[in-house]
Parts: sequence; structure tokens; C-alpha cells
Amino acid sequence: MKHVTLFALILLPVTACAQIPRGEWAPELTEVWEPEPAVVTPGEGTLPPSDAIVLFDGSDLSSWESVRGGDARWNVADGVVTVAPGSGDIRTRQTFGSVQLHLEFRTPSAVTGEGQGRGNSGVFFHEQYEVQVLDSYENRSYSNGQLGSVYKQYPPLVNPARPPGTWQTYDIFFDSPVFDDEGKLLKPAYVTVVLNGVLIQNHVEIRGDTVYRGLPEYEAHGPGSI
Repeated sequence: MKHVTLFALILLPVTACAQIPRGEWAPELTEVWEPEPAVVTPGEGTLPPSDAIVLFDGSDLSSWESVRGGDARWNVADGVVTVAPGSGDIRTRQTFGSVQLHLEFRTPSAVTGEGQGRGNSGVFFHEQYEVQVLDSYENRSYSNGQLGSVYKQYPPLVNPARPPGTWQTYDIFFDSPVFDDEGKLLKPAYVTVVLNGVLIQNHVEIRGDTVYRGLPEYEAHGPGSI
């Protein structure tokens, strides 16, 4: 497969540039006024930014459903949603493409098991590209499967995991893949991940679906659930 990078150059005659001293450079050659960025009110405390889509407000799981069908069957109490064992995964009813996701989570304070058996969960984009959730505090597992990894593809740059039972934060910037009308991949997915305020994935290229066994592959799709 031939990879082609497309770019545009604006070429100015060398003699024209030389005639304008740097301190007298015409503003219209370097200043961009349109389009003007939309105004967004930043969040304060527990309030989200004004343009955010709130997927869980502490009261119910109306924005979510079970992957097995019907309503999400996890437990909501005291402003917290907790996984109900045996109930299966949940996903957003709304679908998304490229997103910025803020997530607050904690693994069980009662430590049982080791490796992948401790607090194992995950954040999936399009239900197939996973950023791992795991209790990785003093808990060794394979590096590309620990907390903050792009599962089975990229280990985190560092491990800033907090102790079990402690609230942790993910800020994930997911850039969705692009396919043409015939299903050919035009641009792969990319992801940047900040865990507990620490950059752990820096715009890495996702190689395909994050499968447990086998090599990653891309299959054309549109917007998807989280």
C-alpha cells in the first residue's frame, strides 16, 4: 500500500519578502480572523464545560443501555455507578465519532486476585478500541495490558496509578478512524490519554481493534457507542 501525504504550500517570491522589513510585515499575511472559535464556559469544581454532553450525572443511567439489550443494569447509589457482577457491559445510547472523554473511576478497595484479575474493566470507543482499566497499583501484569494501556498495543509511558479504592481520572482524546465509501481505511484512529493528570499516551496510532487474541485489524464503521 502506498502512503501519500498531501500538503499545500503558499510560495511568495523571495524578492517580495525581502522588500518588507520584518518589523513592518503586513498583518493580513499572518493574521487569521475567520472562523472565530465558539465561546465555551469552562467548568468549575464538579461542573462540566458548557458544551459537554453529560453521560452520567449521578442520578441514573438513562444515557446507557446493556450490550445484552434493554436498560443498563449496573447499580446507582449515592451519586456513584457500580458494576453489577454478571450483568455484562454497558454502552452509551448515543453514538460518537471523535471525542474528548472525562471519566472518574475507582477499583475495589478490597484487593483480590492479581494481574489481570484485579479491577479489570475498560473504556471502549466504537465498542472496539480499548483504553484499559485495571488495578495497576503494585500489581504487575503485561505492560500493554495494564492501566492506561491501549490494550495489547501500547503500554503507558509511565504508571501513575493510585491505590485501590481511590478515585482516579481519565481524560482521553480519541480521534476516530476515517474510511472511504468502499470501506478502505483513509486515516487510522489516534488517542491521547491523561491519567491522574499525567500524560501516558501521546497521540499514538491505533493499529485496529484491540483484541485479546490475534492481531489488530480495521473494519469500516461509522459513529459508535462508548
